[in-house]
Amino acid sequence: MDSTRQRTLEAAGWTVGSVADFLELSEVEATYVEMKLALSSSLRDTRTRQRLTQAELATQLHSSQSRVAKMEAGDPSVSLDLLMRALLQMGVTPRQIGAALRVPVAR
Repeated sequence: MDSTRQRTLEAAGWTVGSVADFLELSEVEATYVEMKLALSSSLRDTRTRQRLTQAELATQLHSSQSRVAKMEAGDPSVSLDLLMRALLQMGVTPRQIGAALRVPVAR
């Protein structure tokens, strides 16, 4: 957000901050959420690059289409472990997973 817009909002009585501030997340919690979102995004990008449907990926993972949808959405019920195993199953290397985690997630 540009500084002019922020000053305008603050002058009108609004508080401007991050999602982490709003949800009162610790730095560790915010980092965990960012990691899940980065891996979820990487999973979706990899699946679409490989021209797989969610149902086709689900078959490869011995899971369901709805579970893959939750994985791609960063649903709280999905663990980092499951996201990483899915990426590895699709042929993503540990180096590529590391690169995905270095990309800042839009807040």
